[in-house]
Amino acid sequence: MFENLPFAPDLSQITTADIGVYGVGLGVLVAFLGIAAALSPRDRVLRRLAAQGARARDGGFEAGILRPMSQAPSGLMKSLIPADEKERTQVQRQLALAGRHGPHAVRNYYLLRLGLGIVLPLVLLSTIAAAQAGLLTLPEPLATRVNALTKLHLVQITAILVWTGFFGPAYWLRARANARREAIRLAFPNALDLLQISVEAGLGIDAAMIRVGNELAVAAPELSQEFLMTQREIQAGRNRDRALLDMAARTQVEEVGSFVNVVLQSIQFGADISGVLITYANEMRLLRELRAQEKANRLPVQMSAVMAFLMLPALLILTIGPVALRYIRFFAG
Repeated sequence: MFENLPFAPDLSQITTADIGVYGVGLGVLVAFLGIAAALSPRDRVLRRLAAQGARARDGGFEAGILRPMSQAPSGLMKSLIPADEKERTQVQRQLALAGRHGPHAVRNYYLLRLGLGIVLPLVLLSTIAAAQAGLLTLPEPLATRVNALTKLHLVQITAILVWTGFFGPAYWLRARANARREAIRLAFPNALDLLQISVEAGLGIDAAMIRVGNELAVAAPELSQEFLMTQREIQAGRNRDRALLDMAARTQVEEVGSFVNVVLQSIQFGADISGVLITYANEMRLLRELRAQEKANRLPVQMSAVMAFLMLPALLILTIGPVALRYIRFFAG
């Protein structure tokens, strides 16, 4: 049947030794699969649950829910990372507030600052040296300016780049933390309404926070992350009071701190948490309305300053311009 095929095998060349080798290889493969099947869990459901648990553990740090402890620097890292645990914790908290988690977040942050402080001046100096040596061709206006640079100019530009590379990430981190804090502040009133509805539906405060955190995963991921991380700390055995107070300290939002105090006081004195949330939600709505009114009342003052700054030169030209031209013509004649 293989005579007409271009790759027809020559069956006459297959010997008994070849058949024995193939048989031994097939037997080894079957034995390996049998041993692997005997050692692995027989229940497919258990294997699926184990795989799902492994994925959940691997995604914990990616989701920013589990946070590693800040380890003390060792070796060469002592010259880069602060040895003070309080300072490292503060930097790690700012990184977490900016959405940067991981076991090496603090180390990477300081390495980034040092790298930018060194790389930016080196790139500039290398570019200028290559252009002056004729190895790099720059556009004519830029080449003229580069050739006109003195040593003092190079020192000044290098100092500016070192300062920008070293302190730029710190300003970026502060701006990113402020933006995340503002996002949590804007999303918290809606989250409080959802908490109130969940508690009125019969859920406890812990189950309500988990439900609201899952619901806000897309609309408000920053606040959702804080809610879910707090509840995972409580489920892991941490005291509820400490977990909630740490959430307020991490977010550094006044509304969240007030909410934590209200919840803890209601739990301590046995008050109805549903009624407390209703009262606090009403206060939050009133506070949001007062802030909107404050911004609306501040707007005319800001607009008047901008309009005065833009209109004052035109008014001066219209009022003083003809008089100035008349005096110029009078004294010129």
